[in-house]
Amino acid sequence: MKDVKTPSKLEKILAAGHLAVTSECGPPRGSDPEPIKKKAEMIKHHVDAVNITDNQTSVTRLCSLAACIHLKLMGVEPILQMVTRDRNRIAMQSDILGAASFDIHNMLCLSGDHQSFGDCPTGQNVHDLDSMQLIQTVRRMRDDGKFLNGDDINRPPEIFVGAAANPFADPFEIRTPRLAKKVAAGVEFIQTQCIYNLDRFEKWMTEVVDRGLHEKVYILAGLTPFKSAGMARYMKNRVPGMDVPDDVVKRMADTPKEKQAEEGINICVESIERLKSVTGVAGFHIMAIEWEEKVPGIVERGGLHPRPVVSG
Repeated sequence: MKDVKTPSKLEKILAAGHLAVTSECGPPRGSDPEPIKKKAEMIKHHVDAVNITDNQTSVTRLCSLAACIHLKLMGVEPILQMVTRDRNRIAMQSDILGAASFDIHNMLCLSGDHQSFGDCPTGQNVHDLDSMQLIQTVRRMRDDGKFLNGDDINRPPEIFVGAAANPFADPFEIRTPRLAKKVAAGVEFIQTQCIYNLDRFEKWMTEVVDRGLHEKVYILAGLTPFKSAGMARYMKNRVPGMDVPDDVVKRMADTPKEKQAEEGINICVESIERLKSVTGVAGFHIMAIEWEEKVPGIVERGGLHPRPVVSG
């Protein structure tokens, strides 16, 4: 897993054995790029790469590719997110080439939230390919220099291929086999769902290590700080696939309201400190949703700053 295959700075940092740090920014609901550029400016010195979400929660936004280009021009390494919900295989291959033409070297392959959750609930989903087939597509285009139909690609994309994993969705017993399928499809790094139940995450990581998957894929532990007790309750009760233990909700609820945001950050930093020692954890993906200004402090308090410098 140390053979670096792309010009991705993120891959170089992981291959060198450093704990990587990534974060995430949602594009605006309009064509003005300033909001996402402002978010990226807040965090760019504290992370190795920044995910740009692709119409997250099925709400129409500035496209991920355009936002990635804006970040690239700022000197920030982007991670292009691409969901299979909205595109057929022609459009996906075309967008991959578009990213490669701007030397965007990281990509996260996702299914995407169902359109019924968003602003166009009657819109048709596509899912011509699923997320595992998208992983295979990117690897074929990069490694073989071929389109899906077998034609040669002029200047194949050089992309470090990622995907998501949720250690908490039911049934738990298929979580590790599902990761193994993504590894077999060719995924190279994983960003996990937000982790609040550390015991359950560690149990999942034990299974991952027992199968040797940590030697085949880099796993970045996902973290989202709570802003309030209300957010903790919402994440526990209303967000599918989320596992927020009762004692975590109680800790937030027992904290005076004016100090809950600070306590949410404390929980996030404590999670980083604990997960640093878990075998197979290769870094952290910090998703401070519309709270990007808190990322630098979390990274610093978690002992993850300054970020390492890699050549190339």
